[in-house]
Amino acid sequence: MTALAQYNRLEATGLWREAPDAQRREVIVSLGDATLMISTLAEVALTHWSLPAVARLNPGRQPALYAPGLDAEERLELDDPDMIAAIETVRSAIERQRPHPGRLRLRIGAGMGAAMLGLGVFWLPDALTRQTVALLPPASREAIGNRLLQEIGRLAGPICTNPRGSVALGRLARRAFGETAPRVAVLPSSVPDTLALPGGILVANVALAEDHDTPAVMAGYLLAEDARRAAVDPMLTLLTEAGLGVTFRLLTTGEIEAEPLHAHAATLLSRDTTPVADELLLPRFADADLSTQPYAFAQDPTGESVIGLIEADPVRGRDSAPILTDADWVSLQDICGR
Repeated sequence: MTALAQYNRLEATGLWREAPDAQRREVIVSLGDATLMISTLAEVALTHWSLPAVARLNPGRQPALYAPGLDAEERLELDDPDMIAAIETVRSAIERQRPHPGRLRLRIGAGMGAAMLGLGVFWLPDALTRQTVALLPPASREAIGNRLLQEIGRLAGPICTNPRGSVALGRLARRAFGETAPRVAVLPSSVPDTLALPGGILVANVALAEDHDTPAVMAGYLLAEDARRAAVDPMLTLLTEAGLGVTFRLLTTGEIEAEPLHAHAATLLSRDTTPVADELLLPRFADADLSTQPYAFAQDPTGESVIGLIEADPVRGRDSAPILTDADWVSLQDICGR
């Protein structure tokens, strides 16, 4: 069972004693295939030690002191470097071949630790963010949305508040969404076409009114933005971007600082608009009794990329209820005026 063939039958002299109170005797030590044989100088066998059980009692010191086991009383002193090296090599090889439950437990523990760390890094932030969003009361959402709207106004220009235009905007929102319509704010043309903010606030670019001949275009863009809001909660987007620290503070104190709101406002102003699938848009236009064609052609005047919305127009072939009176439409187009 020796680790290396060249150590078979290696011999050296040493000092052996059978018990602590016994006299030490000079012996011949032979390294066999699976045992360490100890004999008298006349080659009379005194004992055999099993190599797997041999223990060194003074690692790194000379002469080397061995025992047939940690609890055994026999002792063997060796100062022959070749024999010592051979025994140590064999012992190391045997030790590597033994099962190591502790190492297995260590590996299992390390694996579990890595898994927990992975959960902490990848799962915990998302779970905490979603939990915070779920627990946030409507009043807090609305307050955060209003603060975010103010930050957007500082970056892009003030919210348009012409009184007659604001009244017309409210009527357009109720025509598109019903009596529970979300709040809609109109900002100058430096903002994207539409944005959705926490608290059910929708933002529209004034160009949707100024650059088109019908209020159906703005109504359609607002319906599309509300579909995006329903798919991805704006509060979740804000907290995901802000990070775990901001999320934890909001969860524990109900407060959010101005800096993450400012940073998110800047991000929203430069974002790319995510397309909304036709199958999500068409039911909304049908519920609102609105034609999809003005919205579709506003996105693509050729109609090629929006052919699905055009062909599936829910009010094709009939007249839908008016969206705004001519007077309201003119007021809405002038909402950013004085």
